[in-house]
Amino acid sequence: MAELDHAAARDALAEAGAFSSGDRAAVYRAIETRRDVRSQFLSAPLPDDLIQRLLKAAHSAPSVGFMQPWNFILVKREETRARVAQAFARANAEAAAMFQDERQAAYLRLKLEGIRQAPLSICVTCDPTRGGKVILGRTHNLKMDAYSTVCAVQNLWLAARAEGVGVGWVSIFHEDEVKAILGIPAHVQIIAWLCIGYVDQLYTEPELALKGWRQRLPLEDLVFEEGWQGDTAPCG
Repeated sequence: MAELDHAAARDALAEAGAFSSGDRAAVYRAIETRRDVRSQFLSAPLPDDLIQRLLKAAHSAPSVGFMQPWNFILVKREETRARVAQAFARANAEAAAMFQDERQAAYLRLKLEGIRQAPLSICVTCDPTRGGKVILGRTHNLKMDAYSTVCAVQNLWLAARAEGVGVGWVSIFHEDEVKAILGIPAHVQIIAWLCIGYVDQLYTEPELALKGWRQRLPLEDLVFEEGWQGDTAPCG
């Protein structure tokens, strides 16, 4: 059977090569203009066929051992989104208390979620049990399933940018609270709460950079050759 599978794989090979210049430009444009959207959402609902295209893009992501550990919970009901927004607000108050003085004031001025403004939310989860106890490629790094799910999130995000759809990733909440709201099993991990909706405007640069929270680091400071060449002490 293994030999038959290998033969089928050989027959499935197709030519590879660079995209046309226009296609390459479109890919890089999606990457470079993707933004974490918090306050530019329009109220118009997304059509079902568009949502399916975004989900298909996410489901096309690579995954360790091809385990495909993700699930996508679509949340449209206002009452459900309101409960999650309340969970965010509680956690956000805790987060604000971790900063001091001017940094805290700057934090409180930021809008960090669009749960109730966006017409659709998608809770992206990771099931570490999918595929059994031993997963090819996850034998020595048990986080690989979560990393795979993040690849699915990025696929969805880039596809959304190409469709004129904004995405915001909300991470400030206690996972157990959101699990209880959505009935998610204890062993399943929440990777992302995504706020999704049409946008007609996006910031020209990441919002946190434009508002002075933090600037993009120079790429040349982050690229090493043949080994670590940076500071050995933790940052901060």
